[in-house]
Amino acid sequence: MAAIEPGRVQSVDETVFEESLLSTEKLDRTSPELWPEQIPGVLEFMSTQSTSNGSPQPWTKSLDNDDMNLLHQFGSLTAAELIAEVKKLHDVAYQLGLEEAKEMTRGKYLNILNRKKR
Repeated sequence: MAAIEPGRVQSVDETVFEESLLSTEKLDRTSPELWPEQIPGVLEFMSTQSTSNGSPQPWTKSLDNDDMNLLHQFGSLTAAELIAEVKKLHDVAYQLGLEEAKEMTRGKYLNILNRKKR
């Protein structure tokens, strides 16, 4: 709300303002006509695929001594040293990709990747 003087704004009680914006309408998915699922059947699929069955996930397994040593080693590095390690890993992954591409091309030329036609 603007005040009588130009350049000044009248202060409004924030609680009154927030109460005027408050909506008591309950929004839920009980009405499929109002709130349809974007992809039908996803909710049912997710409920059947939930991982709350108590089996531990592979990433939650306990770490062995080698893993702990590696974590401590990475934790003791400075930011620049850690970036250098990440760059080394990136270079190794890139080289592995190049080698894989060469082997796939080689397999293509030798026709060892084609299915036998019966």
